[in-house]
Amino acid sequence: MSESSVPPEEAPATPRPSLYGGARGTAVKVLNRVERTDSYLDKVLDAELKSPDLNDADKGLLTEIVHGVLRWQNRLDWVLNGFSHGNFAKSEINIKSTLRVALYQILFLDRIPHAAAVNEGVEFIKRLRGDKPAGLVNAVLRNIIRNMEGIRYPSKEDDPVQYLAVYYSHPFWMVKRWVARFGIDETAKLLIAGNERPGLSLRINRLKIEPGLFLRQLEQLGIAYTGSKHVDYFVNVKSLTRIGQMDLFRNGMFTIQDESAALPCLLIAPKPGERVIDLCAAPGGKTTNLAEMMKNEGEVIAVDKYEAKLGLIKASCERLGLRNVRLRGADAATLEEAAADKVLLDVPCSGLGVLSKKPDIKWKRDVSDIMKLQSIQRELLDNAARLVKPGGVLVYSTCTIEPDENQDVIRTFLTGHPEFTLDNARAFVSDSLVNPEGFVETFPHRHGMDGSFAARLVKTAHP
Repeated sequence: MSESSVPPEEAPATPRPSLYGGARGTAVKVLNRVERTDSYLDKVLDAELKSPDLNDADKGLLTEIVHGVLRWQNRLDWVLNGFSHGNFAKSEINIKSTLRVALYQILFLDRIPHAAAVNEGVEFIKRLRGDKPAGLVNAVLRNIIRNMEGIRYPSKEDDPVQYLAVYYSHPFWMVKRWVARFGIDETAKLLIAGNERPGLSLRINRLKIEPGLFLRQLEQLGIAYTGSKHVDYFVNVKSLTRIGQMDLFRNGMFTIQDESAALPCLLIAPKPGERVIDLCAAPGGKTTNLAEMMKNEGEVIAVDKYEAKLGLIKASCERLGLRNVRLRGADAATLEEAAADKVLLDVPCSGLGVLSKKPDIKWKRDVSDIMKLQSIQRELLDNAARLVKPGGVLVYSTCTIEPDENQDVIRTFLTGHPEFTLDNARAFVSDSLVNPEGFVETFPHRHGMDGSFAARLVKTAHP
């Protein structure tokens, strides 16, 4: 080839900016995917937070916006429908998500000027859909800003369920269900708690550090904390940044876990040297708590169907210095395993106790899911019962506040399994967390932790 036939070196092409670039564009992308697919927010958001295109401030804003929009979606949609003469509900998904993102900033984020929220949304839609849709977005948002004092919500007196569902942004079916159970005022408190930005609970790894020393290290890092009222090796902090880069975390001194998740482990009351099975173990918070309580002696068998999830448990065990956990890939409903001293069954559930942390759940559930889950829970519990030695303990737990998945499942189980009796939870956890029947039952607005349920069942020593 002659020199003259060699093509000149081309200048590197300037990368085109992503249509969904920046914190707000990425927020629209995340919200679109959560609404249109079965994907859950935490998985979709985690993938986007790994992007090198977003700086720390952008990642913080992205997280705030997507959680905020999903928390307040019903209220946002009510306002947007009112100011678009009902056309909002029929809008294309990019326009819906963009309007929600902009209005969330206008109504809930004081530090962002209204004009900036509007302009970002308008420019985004202009890039995506052209001038006419952008003009409509601009008109709706500016009209809302001009008339903010005149926004009207459903009447609390005439239709209290509709008012609570819109104003506190929860599905109508859920609010109706809770009002029938708790009454108007108590339901309002529950909804308010469900919309709060959650803090963080840290479980101190007492195998690696004495709690007093851990607290002194938090103080040295300038991290404010409050001690738990209910679990002495937990502390609460408002937030932590760059957790994965903290020496305290990387060296296994603590785990992030809600206090409510420790309660089933306290009911198990595992002793060093015992053999414990944790069915449905992923993501492993309870597995590692049990292993720490057993002081690395005996065995915790962590069971999960999915190898990838078992890999997460393995990584946690390595970080925390745990050597007494055995991973088992199997279906908890059909697991064949030698009987254990104690079995923990933390079942798949509707998750209606953790809405402050997972606000997308309330839009992905309906009442029929509760009945479907109840059937799965009963099947799992029947198999778990086979895996308990005579004289052993079975603990059933959920992260929901629905009696159909909680008390009802246990009552049916005890009717069909006379070899088991209910052990009152008061002997193991704070009285204030135990209901009159002897079950652990927590509520976000009453206890300052996730909503949860747990029952301790003891198997007759001699058949």
